[in-house]
Amino acid sequence: MHTRREIIGVLGSGKEEHRAWVEPLARWVARRGFHLLTGAGGGVMRAAAEAFVAVEGREGLSLGIVPGEVVDGRWRGKPGYPNAAVEVPILTHLPLSGEQGTEPMSRNHLNVLTARALVALPGGAGTVSEAVLALRYGRPLILFGPREAFGAFPAELERTEALERVGDFLLAAVGPRARVTDGG
Repeated sequence: MHTRREIIGVLGSGKEEHRAWVEPLARWVARRGFHLLTGAGGGVMRAAAEAFVAVEGREGLSLGIVPGEVVDGRWRGKPGYPNAAVEVPILTHLPLSGEQGTEPMSRNHLNVLTARALVALPGGAGTVSEAVLALRYGRPLILFGPREAFGAFPAELERTEALERVGDFLLAAVGPRARVTDGG
């Protein structure tokens, strides 16, 4: 019998890596048997995917929603996507991001709707738009990082600097996993 493996989305800056925050988070996701979903690019997305795939014994996969477009009948991806740590690239025809992140032609809708629960690290307009979409679609999302980095995010979202709180939030949203690997 196949057991469904839940997907945790990690959102954040496409430029800044915030490794001190994202690496322990990505390892936590991997050790609990979840899949990791990112936007497949650089910054937080790459740092999360790299830390996730580095966990030995993990069972989940690194998934990435890749922006792209169809030009003259052929798919063309955005340069730099997917990053090398994405094991399952999900190609889209959706080119918009940043300030246009809530528009229908943005992959941010897929990022938010595919994940069972989401964690947003500091980021710019694209990350803020994903937080707005999470609220619109009723998807569980918590903000993780220095509180001052989330001034532009919706006020009703919980902010925390504690990985333990993020873990409690995710487990409440998706339910506990039976197995913890590599020291938990």
